[in-house]
Amino acid sequence: MIMEFIEVLKIILLGIVEGITEWLPVSSTGHMILVDKLFPMNVSPEFKEVFLYFIQLGAILAVVVLFFKKLFPWKREEQTLNGAIAKKTVLDKGILNLWGKVLIACVPAVVGVFVGLPDNPLVVAIALIFYGVAFIVVEQINRDKTFAVQSTDDISYKQAFIIGLFQLLAIIPGTSRSGATILGALLIGISRPAGAEFTFYLAIPVMVGASGIKILQFLLDYGMFSGAEIGYLLIGAAVAFAVSMVAIKFLMNFVKKHDFKVFGWYRIALGVIVIAAIVIPSFIG
Repeated sequence: MIMEFIEVLKIILLGIVEGITEWLPVSSTGHMILVDKLFPMNVSPEFKEVFLYFIQLGAILAVVVLFFKKLFPWKREEQTLNGAIAKKTVLDKGILNLWGKVLIACVPAVVGVFVGLPDNPLVVAIALIFYGVAFIVVEQINRDKTFAVQSTDDISYKQAFIIGLFQLLAIIPGTSRSGATILGALLIGISRPAGAEFTFYLAIPVMVGASGIKILQFLLDYGMFSGAEIGYLLIGAAVAFAVSMVAIKFLMNFVKKHDFKVFGWYRIALGVIVIAAIVIPSFIG
């Protein structure tokens, strides 16, 4: 009973870490490696992998809830016909256009679903530090810059595809999918709020697809989840959803007044911690 309670606490911790790090450009992989090192789950490696993908669905649900009005293309409008007022469902062309850009940006991500590198702590640490420096340098260059694109509505299909290409960088563990796409958006003249918001939208099809494939693979290889495993999945996803709601609101408010330098410095510090706490001891041991 005590062991199960401790395991649930680990699940809650992982859900919290997922909810925060999935949206901030700090690499969820780097944090998960540290958490797993400190508080390893008492489950099979196969279930652990599918668990980490499943709780992403909870994080994604937060995006759908927070941006529902901007993402749901069917609207109810009142129309007058022969003196009578009737409500009619219509498609919002602007939102359909936005989804078109999101789907275009998803095209490069298909490669990332089937190609990936193992979560080697040294690779993760190097990626954390490298892209931390990249954020600091890019933001220093953009210090007095006025961004040409201030809204997701103004992002072109070409720009959307370029942002999608930056997702390929996330094949390298420790890069951060959101970090890569936000960095790409900054480099092509898209404002911080618009770049972050588009990154959230882009995560919906990409992460649902990746998580769906992993879950299906697990079910085909190992059969249905046990009762305890289902409980772990639901708890982790619920916590990730709740924390993501807060993290997304925080980031959107933060980038309206600040740049991403603080996240760059944080990444560098985390990379150094991974090297000191995991990489060096593994070589010594």
